[in-house]
Amino acid sequence: MGADFGRSRGTESKFSQWFRGRPKPQHSDVDDTAREALLLAVAEAGMPIAPAAHPVGYRCSCERIGCPTPARHPISFAWQTQSTTDSAQIERWARSQPQANFITATGMIHDVLDVPLTAGKQALERLLAADIDVGPVAVSGDDRMLFFTATRGTPEDEDEWWPCELDCHPETMDEHPGMRWHCRGSYVLLPPAMLPGELDVHWVRGPENPLPDPLTLLETLTDACAQYADTADQSDLDHDSVAWPLSR
Repeated sequence: MGADFGRSRGTESKFSQWFRGRPKPQHSDVDDTAREALLLAVAEAGMPIAPAAHPVGYRCSCERIGCPTPARHPISFAWQTQSTTDSAQIERWARSQPQANFITATGMIHDVLDVPLTAGKQALERLLAADIDVGPVAVSGDDRMLFFTATRGTPEDEDEWWPCELDCHPETMDEHPGMRWHCRGSYVLLPPAMLPGELDVHWVRGPENPLPDPLTLLETLTDACAQYADTADQSDLDHDSVAWPLSR
């Protein structure tokens, strides 16, 4: 669809107004009880979680010099086996680590389609307008949107499965601005989470929404990402074509 999608007679669609007008949660808005309830709701939906680092100013709590993903990575190297839906364990983590963010391990119960925020907003509007079932959706920082889906599973022939590390590993965010499919061996930061620079991760649609088949969202998300990439490429071309004065 064209650039006029979601606009009528020069006016934003109701969805765009609703999305833009949603208050952005701040750290103080999510108290310990609410934070714990949100984490337990994710576990009740069957999505395993594990503790993650948190911001300390603009640095990461892991204290690694030059941490490439501050406040976005698990605390333990054993996060895949540590991830759980056990409510008692999650309560212990939440109460003993009140500042910790949490990740959810993908590829067991759910996958995550991770797209640029601009493309994600456009795709979400199209999906809802088409009355397609959309599951949980989160905004991560100021540049990504996460669509939670049912996992694509493990095929009988392991040779037919590709690891998400090929193009979707969390650490490759800057290298791959298009869509990433987080499946087995990957993770995403889970709401509510805080990021350096007073950014956050928050739900747009909560975990109470059933996980959809990823294929029902894929075409719309792919189209939105392609349109986003074309726009970004054109912006780069426009920037490169600026006529700079010759020095004398």
